Amino acid sequence: METTSSTNEHTGRGTMWELERNLDQPMDAEAGRLRNMYREKTYPTLVLLQLAFQSLGVVFGDLGTSPLYVFYNIFPHGIEDTEQVIGALSLIIYSLTLIPLVKYVFIVLRANDNGQGGTFALYSLLCRHAKINTIPNQHRTDEDLTTYSRHTYDEKSLAAKIKRWLEGHQFRKNVILILVLFGTCMAVGDGILTPAISVLSATGGIQVEKPKMRNDVVVIVSVVILIGLFSMQHFGTDKVSWLFAPIVFVWFILIGILGAVNISKYDRSVLKAFNPMYVYRYFKRGKTSWASLGGIMLSITGTEALFADLSYFPVQAIQIAFTVVVFPCLLLQYTGQAAYIAQNRNSVVHAFYYSLPDSVRWPSFIVATAAAVVASQATISMTYSIIKQALALGCFPRVRIIHTSKKYLGQIYSPDINWILLIFCIAVTAGFKNQSQIANAYGTAVIMVMLVTTFLMVPIMLLVWRSHWSLVILFTALSLVVEIPYFSAVVRKIDQGGWVPLVFAGAFLIIMYVWHYGTLKRYEFEMHSKVSMAWILGLGPSLGLVRVPGVGLVYTELASGVPHIFSHFITNLPAIHSTLVFVCVKYLPVYTVPPDERFLVKRIGPKNFHMFRCVARYGYKDIHKKDDDFEQMLFNSLMLFVRLESMMEEYTDSDEYSTRELNQAGNANSRINGINAGSNMDLSYTSHDSIIQVQSPNHTGSSQEMPSGQTYQTVGDEIAFLNACREAGVVHILGNTIIRARRDSGLLKKIAINYMYAFLRKICRENSVIFNVPHESLLNVGQVFYV
Repeated sequence: METTSSTNEHTGRGTMWELERNLDQPMDAEAGRLRNMYREKTYPTLVLLQLAFQSLGVVFGDLGTSPLYVFYNIFPHGIEDTEQVIGALSLIIYSLTLIPLVKYVFIVLRANDNGQGGTFALYSLLCRHAKINTIPNQHRTDEDLTTYSRHTYDEKSLAAKIKRWLEGHQFRKNVILILVLFGTCMAVGDGILTPAISVLSATGGIQVEKPKMRNDVVVIVSVVILIGLFSMQHFGTDKVSWLFAPIVFVWFILIGILGAVNISKYDRSVLKAFNPMYVYRYFKRGKTSWASLGGIMLSITGTEALFADLSYFPVQAIQIAFTVVVFPCLLLQYTGQAAYIAQNRNSVVHAFYYSLPDSVRWPSFIVATAAAVVASQATISMTYSIIKQALALGCFPRVRIIHTSKKYLGQIYSPDINWILLIFCIAVTAGFKNQSQIANAYGTAVIMVMLVTTFLMVPIMLLVWRSHWSLVILFTALSLVVEIPYFSAVVRKIDQGGWVPLVFAGAFLIIMYVWHYGTLKRYEFEMHSKVSMAWILGLGPSLGLVRVPGVGLVYTELASGVPHIFSHFITNLPAIHSTLVFVCVKYLPVYTVPPDERFLVKRIGPKNFHMFRCVARYGYKDIHKKDDDFEQMLFNSLMLFVRLESMMEEYTDSDEYSTRELNQAGNANSRINGINAGSNMDLSYTSHDSIIQVQSPNHTGSSQEMPSGQTYQTVGDEIAFLNACREAGVVHILGNTIIRARRDSGLLKKIAINYMYAFLRKICRENSVIFNVPHESLLNVGQVFYV
């Protein structure tokens, strides 16, 4: 105690300065540990192999079932000679090597956002490194999150110039957003088409044994299988993957062995396809070869699911599974199938089944059908993930999201999206009845997603990785050399089924952009019309009303200021609660917000107004749900803020503090001797660093009721008042804001706002349902805004 006093006397600074200095310590070291948590996390070898095995059931089914239909779609009109087969095989080999292996497994997978993949994960990375987020609801304190990893640049560096160029005009921000939305919509289209083509191709094997069977029967069997597949999704990815992984593993081993047997049995000369010169010779054959690229590209379908499904498994697990099992088995199967076709040119339809020995044909058909069902799981899981990310970033209407695993946060299920996918899958399967046209549609969706990923990787490599411009050019050139020819080939087949994903993507793009546009306009109007503090202060501590016991949680989208809906509320009602907390639940472009950094608390107005703001921050991987912790954490943060504010009010105005900072302040307080701050409350810490209120023995007569407007004598008095308000009851006040286009608005704006956005808000889930607010404590306040 004496040492502390002498030190303070010598420096001329008191213990409060010591506390403030502790609060202002940079968090770089701790933030660095958390930011690298995903990258640094290591798994025991056995666990990693287990995860690699499990990933087979979710990620690689689509790639694995491509041999069922690739060669038929390459040569729908027959084969001229053996060299044509070798050339097509050479293209398959090098497409598999350059796109899935090199581009995705070893490069794009590294562009994950702490284990999250997909186009929105790339977008969130860009939003943190450049201010391109079109909804300006972020606050300076958000950048202090330990998961808000970003880099600083030298002003003269290429990265800084790219950053300024992206931020320089709203049009460029919108272009990036539309690019991301388009890629997302194409991925959703992929989730519709993959189950259709995979299941239809597998069940087509029935016609090999029974050629007289009508195609309608195959379609009916496919529809029944699809219904069963989508009905299983509610069990969750973890259980489904354990069920499916053995099936896919057996499938890959089977096609690998059969491929090797066919190479030895039919034609070993197809091994010449590993010479890239046969790619050049293939293209020299003319327009027929160029048109067949759409079929060849089907050999790499499912690759985009490697990245989008990354949230389910670590990068190393996917890399091991692909390089050890998937890649070699696919090469053997395609080579063996080419060897069979080279000797049996008239059997290209269902070539996979015809190349099988008679003794294993029916068992292979059963395994192939099961594997085709599994193949659909990769894109279905991918669709759930990207819809959740789009929803969190304000780009998709509110749908129900269910976490299916307490062990893995990223494993989710959306019943609304699930049944929409099922309806569209059945419509495509029953409508086309032909895998050739579905393949054309499928190829269009796949190549569009790949191109979007390539274009988004350019700013990622420059801003996030800070790669040398030569490496960026090399990556882009190698990707486009493969993808542009495929794109040109599928564009020519738009009238042969390729229009389907464009229609799906167009519809989803309109929905997502209109929702984003309406959300942005509503936020901008609320920002411009928020209540001034002068008006609030003019009302006095009672706010011009009767202050009744209780706590009012006013939900708002504003992270700062008092919303206009509040003035509407107190103008039309004669009473309001003794304590008001403006709660803003917002999502940030980060994969998660640690629970101890989730809440920001600030006082609004003088103390005797009893008004606070609490901002609850979530990442796109998190989900806000009603549980015992949310309300308790909110009030704990509020109480702790009151204590901290009392200790620091001499030195700073009321400011915002996250729970982590508040806990650090409490820890600092417990280390600094002689600080009382007029409080009779002790702080007791558990192993979880949560704060439990413990009443001192001498705290006996504090009144639980305090008239509104009275100034507190001690922190204990305010704490007691807040606890009494909470015991009196908590009411959730939700603003039901309806926006309408002004009369002088353009026709497109009127259609978008008055009809489309209004319809989407009507059919999507209400905020009260999303927040799981009890009906008996819910109060809706409606108002119409014209934008």
